[in-house]
Amino acid sequence: MDSYILWTVVILALGFDFINGFHDTANAIATSVSTRALKPRVAILMAAVMNFLGAIMFTGVAKTIGSGVANPADLPNGVEVVIAALISAIIWNLVTWWFGIPSSSSHALIGSLAGAVIAGSGIGTINASGFTDIVKALILSPLIAFSAGFIIMWLLKRIFAKSSPHQVNKGFRFSQIVTAAFQSFSHGTNDAQKAMGIITFALVAAGVQDSLDVPLWVKLSAALAMALGTSVGGYKIIKTMGTKIFKIEPINGFAADVGSAVVILTATVLHLPVSTTHVITSSILGVGSAKRFSSVKWSMAGRILVAWVITIPITVLMAMAVYWAMDLLFI
Repeated sequence: MDSYILWTVVILALGFDFINGFHDTANAIATSVSTRALKPRVAILMAAVMNFLGAIMFTGVAKTIGSGVANPADLPNGVEVVIAALISAIIWNLVTWWFGIPSSSSHALIGSLAGAVIAGSGIGTINASGFTDIVKALILSPLIAFSAGFIIMWLLKRIFAKSSPHQVNKGFRFSQIVTAAFQSFSHGTNDAQKAMGIITFALVAAGVQDSLDVPLWVKLSAALAMALGTSVGGYKIIKTMGTKIFKIEPINGFAADVGSAVVILTATVLHLPVSTTHVITSSILGVGSAKRFSSVKWSMAGRILVAWVITIPITVLMAMAVYWAMDLLFI
């Protein structure tokens, strides 16, 4: 295989990771920026550093991505499949970022990879059990995050019920610096591994290596790409997450950050890829519901939910179309 085709995969995967950095990491710092616990530029730079540290410490999710949807060793056209999947996922991420919609980069990548595999090798090459496990994790994690956010906020309301709201928020504004860092670290442990997994998938498909162990250069380049993307920032999504769901105060941001970060890090330890966007948004919704159900702008939550539901089917179809177009033009 020509080396330039494999390098095309690497460049596209790192491009996806870069976009993921400013697309999804905005979610991780949205609460701390909206409550003015951190200035936007400081929050973004801190998130970039913590994303990098989180990304280089784990590889379990990368191995799940590398084998969960399909076995790359069984695909004679696996590298072309990955190229089509990455193009589709990148297009969807840019479209949703442009409109400030916090859709899932994880859903986009998984849906695109499945669509490209189906177009390139047929539906029979999909690893049904692995794909089902990934989808289960993507579905259940937001529900768990909603519950975690609700419970943490419910407990905090009772603990500080007799305290001065001004003093409580002053204290939690400082605490948000810590939780925003924790949130960004957990984001790096899960999301950066998706690019690592897709590059490793291509390396196995191309016969460059015969295992799903992630090479050191892949870990470092994916971590760096996400950190650089994070440094660019995603202000449109910060605005949606931090102000348009409900008015977040420091105590609310603290609860949302802790709830979502714990869910994401737990999923990473279990080698499960989850949507950090879904998890963080669901945690914010849970916190808002515990604060006061009517304070949540459910119309905005509905728009976000629609984006969640349509992302996988749309990216499946997009990736199939991209693969077929590549087949006509190049393959």
